[in-house]
Amino acid sequence: MNAFERFEKRLRGERVDRPPNFDIVMAFAAHYIRRPLSRYYQDHRVLADANLAVIEAFGLDIAQTISDPYREAADWGLDVEFPEDGLPLRTKPLISDQGDLAHLKPPDPRSGARMSGRLEAIRLLSENVRGQIPVMGWVEGALAEANVLRGDTALMTDLYDSPEWVLELLEQCVEVEIEFARAQVEAGADIIGMGDAIASQISPAMYRQFALPYEQRVFAAVHEVGAIGRLHICGNTTHLLVDMARTGADIIDLDWMVDLRSAAHVIGEAGPAVCGNFDPVAVMLRGTPEQVREAVIRSVRDGGPRCFNMPGCEVPDGTPHDNMRAQSRALRELGPG
Repeated sequence: MNAFERFEKRLRGERVDRPPNFDIVMAFAAHYIRRPLSRYYQDHRVLADANLAVIEAFGLDIAQTISDPYREAADWGLDVEFPEDGLPLRTKPLISDQGDLAHLKPPDPRSGARMSGRLEAIRLLSENVRGQIPVMGWVEGALAEANVLRGDTALMTDLYDSPEWVLELLEQCVEVEIEFARAQVEAGADIIGMGDAIASQISPAMYRQFALPYEQRVFAAVHEVGAIGRLHICGNTTHLLVDMARTGADIIDLDWMVDLRSAAHVIGEAGPAVCGNFDPVAVMLRGTPEQVREAVIRSVRDGGPRCFNMPGCEVPDGTPHDNMRAQSRALRELGPG
């Protein structure tokens, strides 16, 4: 059974040879092939090579093009700096005043320098693994994109003081994300992941107003073009689980702060498949191979028969290779199910 078959069957609740490994790798992948982070973010060939190398070395079941949260924003006009081997930096928000929104021009994902780079990475990965390993594209949730463009403190204040203005901003953001998702599926993506990290910081009522409708629209568009949707919200999303299950996502990532067994019960067998969710730092980065093994087995047990396995969030840079191999061995040890 290859990774693509494993992914499709697991999603349908059918028997597979082992649970799928859906780790998210970014900085870890770049450094695994000894390339600086700046090249991983800016050169689609480095991104693709790094992901293919990690798949081969550690038995991942997904080829991915996630890199950083600034692809769309850079093409909107956000000034982003790329240290040689450090995380990208937003020098200042693009929207410093609410009046700036009227002057923004939504970018075209097919011609924007950074968004088109992700399209090229998808094409390259698809050429190498089409039908063997699912290829995952990525978009920012509308609220997450608004946060990048506006800035954390300003946006959180706007939610209370200027909700109508925020909705206007979100409307512009969601249309860009929908078009970007469609372009990635056209390029060969089987899955579109969506990151909406800021959503974990708001109440359920605010989530239903400022996040859920836009997530639903993106995933509806993803399904219209024949792809699978994966929702990733970092942090403790326990208070949002019922609403996250209504987004239309087919797979929902859950960070390590969420009780996976309880979450799987809340979401239910008819809802999205859950993915997660042992501690990426305490276990994957700093733990022993035996601790990784125990955490993997516990996560698969708690997640239920359709769950996918990963740490709660990105595999941390510097994670010992023995721990990555321990995860792969544990999934093989679990075997058919």
